Amino acid sequence: MSANDRIQWFHKMVSEGCFPNSGDIADKFNISQRQAQRDIEHMKITLGAPLEYCNSHKGYFYRSLFYLPAMIRTENQSDYSNIIAGIKDFTESSARVSAVQMQLPYSAVLEITDKITVMNLRSFIVGEERHHRYRCEFPSIELFLGVIMSTGAEIRIVSPDWLREKLVDFAKRILKTNDDIQE
Repeated sequence: MSANDRIQWFHKMVSEGCFPNSGDIADKFNISQRQAQRDIEHMKITLGAPLEYCNSHKGYFYRSLFYLPAMIRTENQSDYSNIIAGIKDFTESSARVSAVQMQLPYSAVLEITDKITVMNLRSFIVGEERHHRYRCEFPSIELFLGVIMSTGAEIRIVSPDWLREKLVDFAKRILKTNDDIQE
């Protein structure tokens, strides 16, 4: 597995509040703990991740909201360098390599008691838990929150907390913007 795969996995675990550490990365990807620590340092220094170590949980967390930048993957590393540098024009018919934007999907657990709403959200649902709870994955936070709001159903975001807070902020902005409209 590549460093990108390890970083995406680590980001997902941190975002879900699992408090992963370098030992977890080393175990999961069968690499040295020192290499795993270099991956974490890369996230902090190069990607600007607001990672902080929690002694009580013995793992990392984000002290503020953080999104991984989209990764571009091509058939070989020199193509990647050319894309980033803006040298290669993929509109040329002679281009033999395609670039694909890749990002690990976000995940959340929702509590949904209405079966019709569950059916309407089936494209996001990847698993079912007890007590009307469903694991969801989605590529875009704004899209997912918009879909949740558009259902008009009673949906509770169980986790992660940051997603629930973002939904509440989104709803408050909409209410504030429309507060002064006279009927």
